[in-house]
Amino acid sequence: MTFRPREEAATFAVAVQFLTRLPVPAGAYTPGRLRAAVRYYPLVGILVGGAAALVMLAAAGPFTPLIAILLSCAATLLLTGAFHEDGLADTFDGIGGAGRARALEIMRDSRIGTYGALALPIVLALKIAALAALPPPTVPIALIAAHGLSRLSAVLVVATSRYARDDGTGKFTADGVAAGSLLVALGTGALIAAAIGWNIGGTGVLFALAGLGIGHGAARLVFERRLGGYTGDCLGAVQQLSEVGIYLGLLAWA
Repeated sequence: MTFRPREEAATFAVAVQFLTRLPVPAGAYTPGRLRAAVRYYPLVGILVGGAAALVMLAAAGPFTPLIAILLSCAATLLLTGAFHEDGLADTFDGIGGAGRARALEIMRDSRIGTYGALALPIVLALKIAALAALPPPTVPIALIAAHGLSRLSAVLVVATSRYARDDGTGKFTADGVAAGSLLVALGTGALIAAAIGWNIGGTGVLFALAGLGIGHGAARLVFERRLGGYTGDCLGAVQQLSEVGIYLGLLAWA
């Protein structure tokens, strides 16, 4: 992979455009850049987690820790347009369908069903409860690390599974992840893990990664057997359960 600064900046802008509601320069999008943008998903996660950490720190002065955490979570929902949360709800609705074809059909429905309506508040509540129970100095680290590593978790699904539809918003990932892009994403994840270790020690890293692995595996158990692969919604579910897994892993360590 030849590094071309302007091209990589445009590719990063497309990753930001796809995963968040942040404005990016007009004309950055091309289908090729969208496919390549997966390498910057963990970096976009750091951006989202950093924004959440800043909101939490700003709110921690005038408000209680719980309110500060609620505001930080609200900030991430606004920043991403609840993109991943929507995928989580659609995925859980889909697994309630009888058979693969019916599950995929249900996941296309914009209306939320019983399974999604249950999964979404439970996952959000787990995030908030886990963060509120962590030692306050650990929360900003947890937010940045979890948002970055959970998006790497979604990239790993693209790299190791197959796309389950003939079309859809995630169709551009059907060819998997190029080796160079996977190395960039993994390298970003390694830097995040090193940063956790620098701040809270190696044991904390191990617990965070264990939580990540459990969340990643649990998400794939939910959809891979039923669908024979993943969809764009499933990547949102992976991100959400991996993020929660990291928070719970850090809480178990703390």
